Amino acid sequence: MKKDNLPKTIPIFPLSNFIIFPHTTVPLNIFEPRYVEMINDSMKTNKLIGLIQPRTNSVNPIPDLYDVGCLGKITSFKDTSGGSYLIEIIGLTRFKIIKEIKNNKLYRECEINFDHFKNDINIEKKELKFSDLKLIFKDLKLLFEKKGYIINWKALEKQDLNETVNALAMASPFSLEEKQILLETENLEIRKNKIAEILNTYNYDNFDNTTIQ
Repeated sequence: MKKDNLPKTIPIFPLSNFIIFPHTTVPLNIFEPRYVEMINDSMKTNKLIGLIQPRTNSVNPIPDLYDVGCLGKITSFKDTSGGSYLIEIIGLTRFKIIKEIKNNKLYRECEINFDHFKNDINIEKKELKFSDLKLIFKDLKLLFEKKGYIINWKALEKQDLNETVNALAMASPFSLEEKQILLETENLEIRKNKIAEILNTYNYDNFDNTTIQ
């Protein structure tokens, strides 16, 4: 998708402790009526939805949202017999919410912009280096195994650095706040360093950090 074709208003899908990065793909099971309606409307137009985390400290019936999420495009759609949808979404670019728009729909919509994330559409591929492998396949692997997470590490070795770091950030047992920090980092190098910082706190606590969910 070209930058000029990016929407100014999008439907919002709040998902707690869940993030998607540009150029990564995730499957979703849609069953709540409001989000079934959202997917129906999206399929009739541009197939775009915004995935974003709700803030955990929100006391409102309608939870406050973080400012930054990721625009996703529906690439696969399956209507199940039970009235739910199985979809697959690829992340295109991060966005920042400008304001929420009042509507008469079951789901929420927001006005957004992409000014801070102009390089997301065409991310430069970077080869995995030994130093990156040490970070990813030593400290992260230890944390994942400690928490009982099963990862296909051999498959990750075949991806480029962007895909590998982002996939592991998405799947990690980090807290909601930690995942949001990773999503909002300006570029891959900063994100990689942030992962290392977070891992240091987990190592220090012998992986018993109470923020793990």
